[in-house]
Amino acid sequence: MRSLAIATIIVLAAFAASAQNAATPVSTAPAVVFVNSDSLLNNYAYFKAVKIKLQTLTQKAQDEITVKGQSFQKKVANYQKTANALTPAQKAATEKKLAAEQQNLQELQQNTGKQLQEIEAAENTTLYEKIATFLKGYTKEKGYKIVLTYSKSSPSMLYGDDSLDITKDVVTGLNDEYSKSGGK
Repeated sequence: MRSLAIATIIVLAAFAASAQNAATPVSTAPAVVFVNSDSLLNNYAYFKAVKIKLQTLTQKAQDEITVKGQSFQKKVANYQKTANALTPAQKAATEKKLAAEQQNLQELQQNTGKQLQEIEAAENTTLYEKIATFLKGYTKEKGYKIVLTYSKSSPSMLYGDDSLDITKDVVTGLNDEYSKSGGK
């Protein structure tokens, strides 16, 4: 009787172990995968939109500075043509005014450059956050533990088997999220 109870316990334990193994599927996903950041950025619609936005802002700033610089150069040329006809007081006042305008133009260039750098830094932070947030969910779904990045311009990873490259899936997923968000 006692041996029958022990045999029953052993059989039940075997069934429990079998059920536990069936409940926890063995993941066949590799623990470490990588994304080619060059391809990611070249194909991610959000990054393309940000790049165009930054180029447009930069071009507008350059155009504004060019127009103001040309206006300043005309004023300087005009002053040089008429300087001989001006009184010493008028010369001094005009030179002071031109010096102030030149200073303002230089400050505009510096401030514009600083603003563009701040905008670019903010956009890079947003880009990183979008990719990291997407990858957090994506890796959980796929069973990956680590996602490395690869770039030809800055290779921190020398080689990765193509079977570990998840770039296409990540780009597709990111672009789907971007289009669903209405391009925001």
